[in-house]
Amino acid sequence: MQRVLAIALLTWKAALRFRLFLVISSLLLATVVLLPMLIKDDGTARGFTQILLTYTLGIIATLLGLSTLWLACGTLARDIEECQIQMIATKPVARWQIWVGKWVGLMTLNAALLVISGSSVYLLLQWRATRLPAAEQAILRNEVLVSRGSARERSFDKEINEQTEKLLIERVQKYPADRVDMVEVRKQIREQVKAELQVVPPGAFRPWEINLGAAAAHLKDQPLYVRVKFNSAQKSVSGTFDALWQFGLPQKTQMYRAGPMSLAPDTFHEFQIPPNLIDENGVLTFAFINSNDATLLFPLEDGMEILYREGGFLMNYVRGLGIIFCWMALLCAIGLASASLLSFPVAAFFSLSLLAISLSTGTISNAVTQGTIADYDSEKGTSGSSPADVIVIPMFKATLKLVNMVKEFSPVEALSTGRSITWGDLGRAFAQIVLGMGGTFALGGILILNRRELATAQGNQ
Repeated sequence: MQRVLAIALLTWKAALRFRLFLVISSLLLATVVLLPMLIKDDGTARGFTQILLTYTLGIIATLLGLSTLWLACGTLARDIEECQIQMIATKPVARWQIWVGKWVGLMTLNAALLVISGSSVYLLLQWRATRLPAAEQAILRNEVLVSRGSARERSFDKEINEQTEKLLIERVQKYPADRVDMVEVRKQIREQVKAELQVVPPGAFRPWEINLGAAAAHLKDQPLYVRVKFNSAQKSVSGTFDALWQFGLPQKTQMYRAGPMSLAPDTFHEFQIPPNLIDENGVLTFAFINSNDATLLFPLEDGMEILYREGGFLMNYVRGLGIIFCWMALLCAIGLASASLLSFPVAAFFSLSLLAISLSTGTISNAVTQGTIADYDSEKGTSGSSPADVIVIPMFKATLKLVNMVKEFSPVEALSTGRSITWGDLGRAFAQIVLGMGGTFALGGILILNRRELATAQGNQ
């Protein structure tokens, strides 16, 4: 451990000697202070928070990520190219200790930068909050600067799949020609079955039963928040639709009626409901009454969600920074693993290419959904085919699975909307991102560095 820390200290000295630490610190602080001044918010608590958290934390993660990749590639590759690592490798220091020492050095550097910039964002957030109107400050403290858990309706996947298979069998028995394209027919039937659970015709109502689980015991006398989104194929004259809600069960809980509300489609709406509407089983029962002339559709995935307070903002914010730190740990491992084999320019190009691929998952996801990289006809719903699909599509699926292991943790979005980032989320992020993916790159980089002929590499420069 002493040798690892010695290498980490040398990494710090190199960063300070080249004034890299000061440059990155200045850029981060300039981002935190200047960006909120340049971009004006709409005066609301949500708009104010979106600027201070979404933009500043997003840029902080971007700057730290790029500098981490650049440093990780440069510190090891240049040591090999300039014959500095040979002097260390001849001493009683194992190559894995050199690799780990550089990783520790870069991560402690990242930790210091993240603490400085993260603390600045938090202090600026608290200071700017005092300048909002009293009503907006109340919203900020109750809905944004808070740690809120969420509960959704149970999954209907099992029922949907069973009904889909039942209708599919009946369909192919009645129309044998449909056997030619079973995949497309199954998809169409599934969407029809799913629509029956989502649509609310005019004059009808749609009930929900949402189990809040163990959290219900702590929510007595605590208000809840409903987050809802719906779609409509028809347009109203005003651009909005009336919404009537009824919460609670007669003789079991208190009753509450909300509405009429004027809500726009295709966007999220959030409103507060009174406490003590949950029954003894921890279930919140409520219904939407459609008094409009148009059919409305509530998506099963994100159409309805109940939010409730779990804790304060500070620890939630710290856990969010912890997940960003996990991202940096993975990028650091990728950069060092690349530099273990490649020269500095090639290692930097390779690492940045991996980062670019991870940001292009939309295109990759479309190819996987369509099942081909050939031309796709959106009007007919058909696509071409390519011999490369046999290799490329499985590679895209594996890439999506790996990238989603990292992207499923979204601390910036969670913090800006007041969502809880639990210790369990942080633990899973550490296990998946740092130990799983980062550990894989670390093991590969250490094995490559151990087997690499340093003198030969220098002679080929």
